[in-house]
Amino acid sequence: MAFRSDYPDIEPLDQPIHEAVLGGCAGYPDVPALVDGITGRSVSYAELDAATRRTAAGLAEAGVRKGDVVALYSPNTIAYPVAFFGATRAGATVTTVSSMTTAQELAGQLRDSRARWIITVSPFLPVAAEAAAALAAEGRPIAEIFVCDTAPGHRSLTDLAATTAPEPQVAIDPAEDVAVLPYSSGTTGLPKGVMLTHRSIASNLAQVDAVHSTEPGERILAVLPFFHIYGLAALLNHPLRCGSTVVVLPRFDLEQFLRTIQDQRIQGVFVAPPIALALAKHPMVDRFDLSSLRYVLCAAAPLDAELADLCARRLGLSAIRQGYGMTELSPVTHVVPLTDDQAPPGTVGRLVASTELRVVALDGSGKDLGPGEDGELVFRGPQVMKGYFGRQSETDAMIDEDGWLHTGDIGHVDAAGYLFVVDRVKELIKYKGYQVAPAELEALLLTHPGIADAAVIGVVGEDGEERPKAYVVRAPGSALTEQEVAEFVAGQVAPYKKVRAVEFIDAVPKSVAGKILRKELRARSRQV
Repeated sequence: MAFRSDYPDIEPLDQPIHEAVLGGCAGYPDVPALVDGITGRSVSYAELDAATRRTAAGLAEAGVRKGDVVALYSPNTIAYPVAFFGATRAGATVTTVSSMTTAQELAGQLRDSRARWIITVSPFLPVAAEAAAALAAEGRPIAEIFVCDTAPGHRSLTDLAATTAPEPQVAIDPAEDVAVLPYSSGTTGLPKGVMLTHRSIASNLAQVDAVHSTEPGERILAVLPFFHIYGLAALLNHPLRCGSTVVVLPRFDLEQFLRTIQDQRIQGVFVAPPIALALAKHPMVDRFDLSSLRYVLCAAAPLDAELADLCARRLGLSAIRQGYGMTELSPVTHVVPLTDDQAPPGTVGRLVASTELRVVALDGSGKDLGPGEDGELVFRGPQVMKGYFGRQSETDAMIDEDGWLHTGDIGHVDAAGYLFVVDRVKELIKYKGYQVAPAELEALLLTHPGIADAAVIGVVGEDGEERPKAYVVRAPGSALTEQEVAEFVAGQVAPYKKVRAVEFIDAVPKSVAGKILRKELRARSRQV
């Protein structure tokens, strides 16, 4: 059976991304669109709209044409949306680049995406220049490197915006033209460029409108990176579409994060599980006045219901809301609305408008499962990606001939239509024929007062059998032993789920979106 959204269907939104996001600027011209959380500098909606238009004119004058790919390599700044929407107004596709990338990784993304231009910030210029030099040596030079701030020898966004050239009038086909080319995290393979059209991004914004809509002037804290689809959608595109005020931080630092909530009277916070964990357990939280918070929404990776409840109670909130999506889905399929007081603990919500879901059996039969049965989550809707750039075979493996996108995530839908995500198919541990979900064991480990963080992977022994191994970060002052960890888990799970090995580490490796980098733990395990 296919589960269908209860919300009224939407018509696919055939608008360029910049119109879908900034088309309402005239309705609140003087409202601050962006605030620098470090300096306090603000940009109004009128200023943002004008800046993107003039930047588009400057980029067009510089030679950027429809179909060109512009690499945006920058941390979160109030200039980020100026560069982003300036490029899309010029007709370009933006490939967003991790601010932690190396020169080799950047060169790989530039090469794979066929980018011709780079927009960066002055501290990142050495990496950008090294990557550009690598491409030039291959006979595929970068046309120009621009900067969001200032740097000798490089034109800035301010320089581009100073042009007297007219704003380009580009004919965009929202259904076909790619607006954004983010790269998947690579936690389950090599990074791949995800082709998100103007229509898929704009339609997903419209799908979310009925489920979660912020207010004009509502203050949202943006600490998750804009280069990641979660940050781009939830902290840039959607709040700017609603006329909210986005307070920008360049990176996550707990003390700065808490102080900004306090000083800027932040009302809404979007987080990944590591930040929720800090809010629930770190002693520093008690030093700040966080009473302005109206809600916290967590996504990007599973958040255990007990940890979510601990976080909510500490912040004086009724619940921590959750959502679900992935880059290939533009990205949202589920959100728990702020008004939904019936949502059961641990759920990521119900389907957004115009979205279908099948839960497919894991035995290879292709059988559709009903409520309460765990299987692979498979989606169809206007938010499905166009495909992986230059990788037709991998696109065909992800999206079947009927348009269903196979996520590789495991979960179930309850009788009321709420989705619960369990884990990823490729991350399940197979122990003597049983399937063990690492996320379940990780959630249990985090309930121990002596554990600050934890991750679980499957490790193959000499007998060829895969067994759960826990990597544990001790809480400050904890003298927890490996045996105590193993016994703690063993006393609360079925025998086949027991942790068979424990290793203490300083920190669990995670992506900027909060996903555990299990491939790094597997590499570490092989080295031991």
